[in-house]
Amino acid sequence: MFEIGWTELVLIAVVAIVVIGPKDLPRAMRVVGQWSARMKRMAREFQGQFNEALKEAELDGIQKDLQGLSKIDPIGRVRKELASIETSVRKDLSPPSVPPAPQPAAVPTVPEAPAVPKVEP
Repeated sequence: MFEIGWTELVLIAVVAIVVIGPKDLPRAMRVVGQWSARMKRMAREFQGQFNEALKEAELDGIQKDLQGLSKIDPIGRVRKELASIETSVRKDLSPPSVPPAPQPAAVPTVPEAPAVPKVEP
């Protein structure tokens, strides 16, 4: 992000010694360190909150996907398919519905002679 080389750091140190003075330089360095620590902490918190918001957004999307998946009923689909197959098989196995053949004209029946009992000698 910031590209500060060794020459820039040496220049900043020389200016700090001249402007602040050697007596107050340690205290100034401590304040600069504290400020940089606060900035890092704030950046870390912001990044953490941002990542948490992204996770929540992803979780909401995943939750919607799961709700969509829960609406799918694979067992119901299989049952419907099996029912249609069953009706098709029953239809194929049932006897054909052919109209009955016409009955021949009634033939007059001759009465049989009564049976004669047999006698044994």
